[in-house]
Parts: sequence; structure tokens; C-alpha cells
Amino acid sequence: MRAPLSWIKEFVEIPSSVTAEQISDGLIRVGFEVEEIIKQGADLTGPLVFARVLSIEELTEFKKPVRYVGLDCGEKETRYVICGATNFVVGDLIVAALPGAVLPGDFAIGARETYGKTSNGMICSARELGLGEDHSGIMTFAQGTVKIGEDAIAGLMINDVIFDVAVNPDRGYALSIRGIAREVAGSLGLKFTDPVDALRTLTFAETGKGVSAKIADKSTASVFYLRTLSNFDPSATTPLWMRRRIEKMGMRSISLVVDVTNYVMLELGQPLHAFDKSKIKGGLTIKRAGKAQPFTTLDGQVRQLDPDDLMVCDDAQPLALAGTMGGASSEISETTTEIALEAVRFDPICVAKNSRRHKLSSEASRRLERSVDPSLAQYASARFVQLLTENSSAQHVATVVDGEPRFSPVVKLDPAYVSRILGVEVPPAKIAEVLRTIGCDVNEKNFEVDPPAWRSDLLTPADFTEEVARMIGYDKIPSVLPPRPLHASLTPTQKRRRAVAAMLAGRGLAEVQTFPFTNQETIDSMGFVGERAATYRIANPMSEEFPLMRVHLVPGLIEVAQRNISRGAKDFAIFEMGSIFRSSQKLVPFISPDLSKRPGQKMIDEIFASVPPQAYHVAGLLVGKVENEDWQGKARAYTWQDAIAYAQDILQLCNLDWTVKRSDFAPWHPGRCAELIVDGKAVAHAGELHPRIVAKYGLPERSVAFAVGLSVLPDSELVRPTTVGTMPAALQDVALIVGADVTAAQVEAALRAGAGDLLESITLFDRYDKLGDGKISLAFSLVFRAPDRTLTGAEVTEMREAAVAAAVKATGAVLRTA
Repeated sequence: MRAPLSWIKEFVEIPSSVTAEQISDGLIRVGFEVEEIIKQGADLTGPLVFARVLSIEELTEFKKPVRYVGLDCGEKETRYVICGATNFVVGDLIVAALPGAVLPGDFAIGARETYGKTSNGMICSARELGLGEDHSGIMTFAQGTVKIGEDAIAGLMINDVIFDVAVNPDRGYALSIRGIAREVAGSLGLKFTDPVDALRTLTFAETGKGVSAKIADKSTASVFYLRTLSNFDPSATTPLWMRRRIEKMGMRSISLVVDVTNYVMLELGQPLHAFDKSKIKGGLTIKRAGKAQPFTTLDGQVRQLDPDDLMVCDDAQPLALAGTMGGASSEISETTTEIALEAVRFDPICVAKNSRRHKLSSEASRRLERSVDPSLAQYASARFVQLLTENSSAQHVATVVDGEPRFSPVVKLDPAYVSRILGVEVPPAKIAEVLRTIGCDVNEKNFEVDPPAWRSDLLTPADFTEEVARMIGYDKIPSVLPPRPLHASLTPTQKRRRAVAAMLAGRGLAEVQTFPFTNQETIDSMGFVGERAATYRIANPMSEEFPLMRVHLVPGLIEVAQRNISRGAKDFAIFEMGSIFRSSQKLVPFISPDLSKRPGQKMIDEIFASVPPQAYHVAGLLVGKVENEDWQGKARAYTWQDAIAYAQDILQLCNLDWTVKRSDFAPWHPGRCAELIVDGKAVAHAGELHPRIVAKYGLPERSVAFAVGLSVLPDSELVRPTTVGTMPAALQDVALIVGADVTAAQVEAALRAGAGDLLESITLFDRYDKLGDGKISLAFSLVFRAPDRTLTGAEVTEMREAAVAAAVKATGAVLRTA
């Protein structure tokens, strides 16, 4: 939003000692960001005069259009200049820069020889004068609007300061000079004169019957003013002062009627739309489009209307996309003599939907969707009639009104609440003063506050408290730190997931992400059956090839490996963390709650009941060689031990205790799969993939994988502290002969149980399975340590023998002596 200082000064008494920077600082202090201060004319010096075109000689011997133009600059003789523009004719009034002038960009004007002629000056466009970006042609003026030979810098009001202000969506009232001026006055403590005050008593004589106005649906608009005018002369031109103000605001002059609607919108903030009355059949009604149909807007685009679009219609057809843009069928033209001027306070949501549905953001929609003053429809339309009748032959015929303004309710405010929320004592009198500055009516006896009509956002005590803070200055509110830092942190579950991912990445595994979709063929090929094969079908799948939710992470990793192997990769390790979906319960239908308020607990429970259960897993796939062959030794491929080790490392990282047992679990090899159990529940599987799957997907032989259900792991301490022993340790080795069906874990558990509390650690360091007769030898290292003394040989021997005795009893082991 651009705001010229010269226009602001009409409504605010700004002393000459106040600089543009101080005004900018004041706007920033009350919550407006000033993006730029444009000092128009600061880099322009004269002589710059208005002139009339006396003659035009076309120089045709050049490739581009070149004209040798004679000008009457109010001097005794004709001045000749070279010009390449063609949008002017003999008799037009233009702006001429005479030798000695300096235009923006440090462009000095002087007499020079060019194209075989002497150019004694230059005819200027708006862009060359720094008045805008329009470089389509020379600036021209209507007869009688300027005086030949007069100083154009003063006549065009070039020397001005323009503030480019960023307006927040909740401050729609500031998209007008009225709103910006009020903020300038409030921030600097200056006197403000509301331009609406001069319009309150403005009346017009009724000279005939006007076009009727009707709001069909009262929820779409509150008040509709329709003023009819006649006897308008289409040749009437926009006065120069109005044209220049519009241009300073970043808009271009079009015609008198359109310029007046734009001028009033920029001045007061209420968009207006003028219809050619002769093109209206019957009266005007605000209603929904009702059906899909083509509609041509003023920009020449044919748009397909939605039945829900809010329109302004006559008795035969839609004439305007309400609050957004008019239609081409009823636009003001060069033959218009009768005008119907519409001013409506539309519902902001209806206008926003119109704008977004058609991807059409206009100056009108930007203001109306942010809410405008409900009373402005009356005063803005009156201002239009005033300006048009003053600057043309137009006469007021009649004014028709439907509906009435609806205003925000009065709010009871506790001054103590304001001070408590701001953390600084603000006297009630100061609160009342601030609220009156922004336009509120305040009853200081009971502190009932009536918000101004243009502030529909002031509805609660918190809103008024924010206004007090804004106007007294946020810098006046002391910064007090809370008693202790309050900040969001990761949950234990999130920390555990991040630790697992970091550990696997640190071990050299690459993390991948796959889509959580699969198909029945993949589920069948993996060997999943029963509950592990039950999943959910997607109502609107991304691809009909993958219509189901995945039931396991390993199939997705296998497909990633297959794709990478086909592209030349040979040896790699990958992992993925994500959710799997199994149809273990019947879901209730999907629920879409009312978003205007927080749903109750019952509805929250129903919402979660409509969401499929999602178990969170981590899985890895190890393919090819882990070590390549070199001078230190032969290559080593990944084996089932590596997969089990990764699964055990994850459980160890989570500080959990587990046991291992053999398992027959798809998609692993029936005899080479381990199941890891925590608290009696299987939480992980690892081992060699089934040969059938390896062959189907073209993986290297004996590829291995692991999968851990992170969401089923019990809670545990994130860190498990250990004690550093200060006394010397005693090491004892034990070799036991057991049956081949006895696991090392069973023997280790028996030794640990018999060794006693001073056993620090136990490690399997050898396995020998060539004894025959179904026997194997397992050798363990036992480390004993006392926290307060050095153990004697007798104590160590006694604990070792107790451990062996427990193993003999539990597993039938025999102590190996040779």
C-alpha cells in the first residue's frame, strides 16, 4: 500500500519539522512495516514545462519511427526536438524537458545533433520523469487541464514523499489513506481529521427513479447502496490532481468514472463499482450464480462460474463477480451517459472464495476480504457522487438501499486485565486515551468499549490489550525472562529413534525411504500369511499397481536393493525406519470434525479409532561383501551373524536385556533365522533371507536382513550407567561339553546363575563341534571382581566351581579337561 505524504497531510496536521523518517518510525512502532520511502522528484531538476505539439515531421529514412516535433513551450519561437514515441498528435499537451534539466538517473538534457536534426530538449514519458513504470508512450493531458509554459514539476506535484507500507491481513482498514493517516496521527500524537466526518451530512436531491437494489441472501452482504446518475458527458476528463494522486498510489488513470471509483477506494478504503445503467435489465441483485456458466470479466478473460460464486446480477444475467471484478457486458464505455454506482459491504469469506476460486486478486477483493467499515458503503458512494458531479455534468437521480450495517458488539474491559497481561502498570486513563486514539468509544465508569466500525477484529479483551501495547510502544514493555527456561524437547521415543538411526548410519548403513504401499503379489511372494498378511486397501491409491498399505519394511528394502543392483551396485547395506500397517482391528468410518472449535474427548477417541494401527519398525538389508579382498586377507561376505549382531546392537543401545532362539519366520531362511525376545515377547528377527526370495529379486546369495519393532520395545533408561572397577579382576576360563541341541545362551545363563554376584562378565570365546556323538565344546571366559578388595585364589576357584556345577545341573554339561 502506497501513501503519498501530500495526501496524508490533508487529514493529519504534520509540522514541517517532522521528517519522513520520523513518520516511518512512527508507523513501524505501531506495527506497520515501511518497506520503502520514495522521495519522488529528489533526483529531478528543471527546467520542465508543459508544451503544445505544433508540428510533426516523420523521418522515414531510419529503421525505427523517428519524429521531428515542433513545440510551443510558451517561448517566443518554436522549439524542435527529436522523439521516437508515436502516441501523440498535433495539438496534444505534453511535458518537455528543456536544456539544463536533469532527469532521474542523472540524465542531463541538452541541445544535440541527431538523425541529421538539432534536438533542443526532450518530450517525456512518466517513467523518464520517475513517476511510474509506464513507458508505453509520452504523457499527454486534456485541453484546459494545464497551462503552456507553466512549471511541470509544480503542476504535476512531482516533489512528494511516498511511503510503501506493508499491511498485515488483519489491518484491512489501513489499505486506505484514511487508515494510514489515522495511524500516523496516533503514533506521533498529532491531530487527525476523519474525511468521513465531512460526508455525514451530505445529501442529494432525488430527480427520478433509480435502479433497484436487493440482497437475496442476507448472509452474503449486510448493506447495499446503489446510486443512479444521469446526464454524464463521456468526454469529461479526470482532473490532473486526482490523476496524479492515483498514479502516486501505483495505479493508472483510465477514465473519469473509473478514476473516481479508484480514488474513493484509495481515500476511504471502500471498493466501488460503476455499471453502465443502459446495459442493466431491471434491477440489481446480490445472489449466488446458481449454475455453472461462462462469464467474461473486465480483463477480457472468460471464466467458468461455480454455482456457489457470489455475483451481482440484473434480471437477465450476472454482471459482476461480487467484490472482485466487474463483467465486460456492463462496463463503462466511451458512450456511457447513465451510471449505476454500487457500494456494498460484502461478507469477507464470500469475496475470498470468489478470489481464490478464480485465482483473481484485485484491489477491491484485497480490501473486502479483509473486512471494510460497514458504514462506508453510504459515505463512499456519497463521495463518488460528490466528486463526479463536481468534475462533470453528471446529476444525481436516486439512491436505493437494501440492508443495514452490522457492527461489532460492545466489550466490557477490565483495566487490571490489560496491565496483568502486558506485565506493566498502565493507568485506566491511559488505556482509555489509547483506545479513543484508535477510534473506540470508551465509557470510563464501567469500561465498556465500543470498537470503531472499521475494526471488526476487536472482539475480546485480548484484542484491546494488543492495541494498548501497540500504541504505547512495545519498547515500553519491560523484558522479563521466565523463572526457568521452558522449551519443547524430544520425547524418549523420539530420542530412541534418532539414536538408532545415528548408530546404523555410523556403522556405514545408508538410510532409504520408500513409499508405504505394496500389492498382494509382493505379500504372497514374501510368504506372509494370517495376521501378517492382513492390511488395508487405499481408497484413492497413487498407483493401481500398489493399492495396499505395507505390512513389513523388508520387502521395500529388497525392491530398493534390486533396483540398485540392476544399476551396477554390488556391495551395500541399507536401512529404513517407518510404519507398517496390519488390519488387526475393524476401523470406524472416517470422521471430519468441526474445525471451528476443539472436539470433545469422545470425538477425539472416534477419530483415532478411524485411523489404522501403525507399528513403527526399523529394518536393514545387507547385500554382497562387507570386506573386499586385499593384501591383508580374503574378502568376507555378509552373513547371518552380521544381521543378528545389528539387531542385538539396537536392543543394547536401548539398554534392554534379551534372549535369542531359533525361528521359522518369513521372509527369512527357515533354518537361519533368529528371534530376539524381550520380556517374553518377540521384538526382532534377523538372519539369512529365503533362497526363493533371493533368486526372485536377483540378490547375491545368502543376503541377510534384520527387522526390529521399535514401537513394541518396553520403555528403558536412555543411559545405563556402569561402575568402573578399582580392584584387580580375576579371569577364569571354562570349557564344557554339551549336547548339540543345547544353545550357548542356555549354558551362559546357567554359568551366570551359579557364579554369584561377583561375576562381572562372561564371554563365549570358542565353539568346537567336531567331537562327534552329537556333542560340542563351548569355552567361556569368566571375569570376577570385588568392589572393595582383591579376590583370593580360593574365592575365585569356589565361584568357578559353583558356576560349573550350575551348568552341569541345568544343561547336562561335562567339564572338559583336555
